[in-house]
Amino acid sequence: MFCNQCEQTAKGSGCTVIGVCGKNEEVADLQDLLIYAMQGLALYAQEGRRLGIVDGATDHFTFEAIFSTLTNVDFDPDRFVLLIKRAVELREAMKAKVAVAGGKTDFTEAPASFIPTGDVAELTAQGKALNLIENLDTDDNIRSLKQTLLYGLKGIAAYADHAAILGKTDPAVAAFCYEALSMLLVGGLSVEACVPMVMKAGEINLKAMELLDAGNTGAYGHPVPTSVPLGHRKNKCILITGHDLHDLELLLKQTEGKGIDIYTHGEMLPCHGYPELKKYPHFYGHFGTAWQNQQKEFPTFPGPILFTTNCIQKPRDDYKDRVFTNGLVGWPGVKHIINKDYSAVVEMALAMPGFTDDVDNGSVMVGFARNAVLGVADKVIEAVKSKAIRHFFLVGGCDGAKPGRDYFTRFVEQVPSDCVVLTLACGKFRFFDKQLGDIGGIPRLLDVGQCNDAYSAIQIAVALAQAFDCEVNDLPLSMIISWYEQKAVAVLLTLLYLGIKDIRLGPSLPAFVSPAVLEFLVNTFDIKPIDTPENDLKTILG
Repeated sequence: MFCNQCEQTAKGSGCTVIGVCGKNEEVADLQDLLIYAMQGLALYAQEGRRLGIVDGATDHFTFEAIFSTLTNVDFDPDRFVLLIKRAVELREAMKAKVAVAGGKTDFTEAPASFIPTGDVAELTAQGKALNLIENLDTDDNIRSLKQTLLYGLKGIAAYADHAAILGKTDPAVAAFCYEALSMLLVGGLSVEACVPMVMKAGEINLKAMELLDAGNTGAYGHPVPTSVPLGHRKNKCILITGHDLHDLELLLKQTEGKGIDIYTHGEMLPCHGYPELKKYPHFYGHFGTAWQNQQKEFPTFPGPILFTTNCIQKPRDDYKDRVFTNGLVGWPGVKHIINKDYSAVVEMALAMPGFTDDVDNGSVMVGFARNAVLGVADKVIEAVKSKAIRHFFLVGGCDGAKPGRDYFTRFVEQVPSDCVVLTLACGKFRFFDKQLGDIGGIPRLLDVGQCNDAYSAIQIAVALAQAFDCEVNDLPLSMIISWYEQKAVAVLLTLLYLGIKDIRLGPSLPAFVSPAVLEFLVNTFDIKPIDTPENDLKTILG
């Protein structure tokens, strides 16, 4: 295997025996084979679109299949067998439609005629033989740009899948997926030919995040500032972690009136701010303080745990008997929910002890998405003009366990008292419970939401730039971004597409970015690796 798609990749270069995330060689090879199978489907789907042939079910499967290869989504080999075979079935169905319409069906690219073998072992051997990443291109810089495109595509697929579940789609997103997968097969490309496609990934990811934002706010209302308890109360309980608001809604409905409290973990915390979710009285609080402490936290939770979408690491063996997965998420030996029926989770919650006392661990505020912040824009603008607010820092992104991530905590702790910190995604759990106070009633720590709520942060920045009649890059705003996996790559590409400059990125730079590509990013966008909090604050604030 070879995998360097996440920030924690072994030795800063690539995992070759087993993933730092826990992914084994078998799963890695099957994931590569699935991407290869999707490239075959993409060739015919792209030709189909040229002829006006669009199939919504195929588009949604494309999002699901690509999303399943994102870090820590699915480690179950048997499920990849089904996805690979389904990809080929859809490829042949699209090929037949294209043939009827008189389109091209004689593609010479190998994925166009790929035939999967029978069992897991044989498919794994097929995937291993691909040497997928190495064979993207013989040129280091072109391979680097193709990897950036591929990993950005995985992030786009994650957001597009969530949006599609909520009924929000745009044909342009699927069309780009097919275009990108097909381009990865093209040899002899120049840097000049690859860069626009990588930037287009940022454009399409903005559209995907906009779709998901419309789906979330359309179904559950715009987030409002909400205080969320960090303790617990005496009652039966279920913990839900991941990202999917629809899964949370279904869980709330299926536990209503059963004497079970629902607690969030990780990126489900911002869900407490959505009016249509917070109306459930048994939607109580948030459990646990940080992703990197997951292994310590979960065994102390006296109820079942429901995983939705990817999480930082797979469940430990000593507590996975009370873990349930949902949707695309899957690990061998862990119970998987079928058809969103959470009855087994409910039964286990009722059978387990739950919390036997009341504990007050304080609370945190969430719900500062664009509507909430722009609703007090006049106060924010006046505070900036009066110098009460000197600077804004967006400190957000992914979290992980690799050393160096204490930088973000230390950075926030040292931000001067006349500055405001906006945060989003799971990286905020390094410092989300810090008491930073306020500036004229404006909290100094504003939780914008999940990673996809980078869309809200962008809208806030654009609105402030319009108010001050300047460009976003001219605002007293700095972005300090942590990254871990491919959704963060997609968000970063969106920021670059929008022309945002002077981003500080860490705790380490992507292993798949070659020196020449890094030089291009530095020269074009002034991207900087993080230094120390002290040095970065001194450089930014003067």
